[in-house]
Amino acid sequence: MKFVDEVSIRVKAGDGGNGCMSFRREKFIENGGPNGGDGGDGGSIFMVADVNLNTLVDYRYTRHFDAERGSNGGSADCTGRKGEELVLRVPVGTTIIDATTQEIIGDLTKDGQRLMVAQGGWHGLGNTRFKSSTNRAPRQTTPGKPGDQRDLKLELKVLADVGLLGLPNAGKSTFIRSVSAAKPKVADYPFTTLVPNLGVVSVDRWKSFVVADIPGLIEGASDGAGLGIRFLKHLARTRLLLHLVDMAPLDESSAPDAAEVIVNELEKFSPSLAERDRWLVLNKCDQILEEEQEARKQEIVDRLEWTGPVYVISAIAKEGTEQLTRDIMRYLEERSQRIAEEPGYAEELAELDQRIEDEARAQLQALDDQRALRRSGVKSVHDIGDDDWDEEDVDDEDGPEIIYVRD
Repeated sequence: MKFVDEVSIRVKAGDGGNGCMSFRREKFIENGGPNGGDGGDGGSIFMVADVNLNTLVDYRYTRHFDAERGSNGGSADCTGRKGEELVLRVPVGTTIIDATTQEIIGDLTKDGQRLMVAQGGWHGLGNTRFKSSTNRAPRQTTPGKPGDQRDLKLELKVLADVGLLGLPNAGKSTFIRSVSAAKPKVADYPFTTLVPNLGVVSVDRWKSFVVADIPGLIEGASDGAGLGIRFLKHLARTRLLLHLVDMAPLDESSAPDAAEVIVNELEKFSPSLAERDRWLVLNKCDQILEEEQEARKQEIVDRLEWTGPVYVISAIAKEGTEQLTRDIMRYLEERSQRIAEEPGYAEELAELDQRIEDEARAQLQALDDQRALRRSGVKSVHDIGDDDWDEEDVDDEDGPEIIYVRD
């Protein structure tokens, strides 16, 4: 199944039914009076989180959704039937955004959570509603109100406790295979991971946490290079980041340089995401001699000026992975307990989560705008180089500003 984590759709709630103008006409009853009924309300549109879904692919090709219109009122004071509501099911972790105002309408983070995204139109009134002692034969009715119409943007962020960061072939997928039952693709070439993968890690019988693996980052990812930048937003909901570093790269590149690349790209994408608790995990220790491991570890720590936890593991040989998973479980439990006991700490984390969301959305929107400009043939201010300026126009500073646009 194709993994889709961002779509744009249009929803239109049902219009309300019109009120009816009618008068009672029966044998032996003169001047029966008005009996026009009201119309029915239009159907509303709801989004419901469904734990059985893991992608937004259902909205990839069907982009317009209309709810049923309310029926018109009838004679004999008959009220029109209400339009049926429309329920759209989305994966847990979907954020619904108004595409016009960029306002976040809601965030569906629990299975079965329900959110109205478009209100159905109010019913029209029949002429019975307007009768009075001075208006015995009213001919006034009101039409049904139109239902809400909105352009929505759906963003899916996978829900995981721990997120993995690293260059391609750093061993992220191998790590998930080692500690969980997930079976992501593993190969000896970069970018084998094309979509996020989730794995449930069971530490004890009743203790477990979820790990998320995203495509590897490369240098320049914050400017749109590679695949990983599109999926960094999936790490916004995580509680802990694991920075995996290959201690023995096959291309004989520098491990400290590789570690520094990830840190730089993470800070460029979202400085707040870089503030998230992060552990350094040095992978593939079985590929180098034991006497070299400590020197390689110290080299990476010195380059990053690292002061946090450091683990040396071999994911494929399951060396050091059990201790790492137990420490992660202990960290998550202590974190949850602290949130429950310290309201100030909980507010601090909530404020950090909001900053991460805002920065991630702004960065991805900027990348989308740059792509749109390139497709239209227009250069942004940041892409204009010295060769784009005509020397004859430099001296003409008082003249009109002319912008050239390629059709």
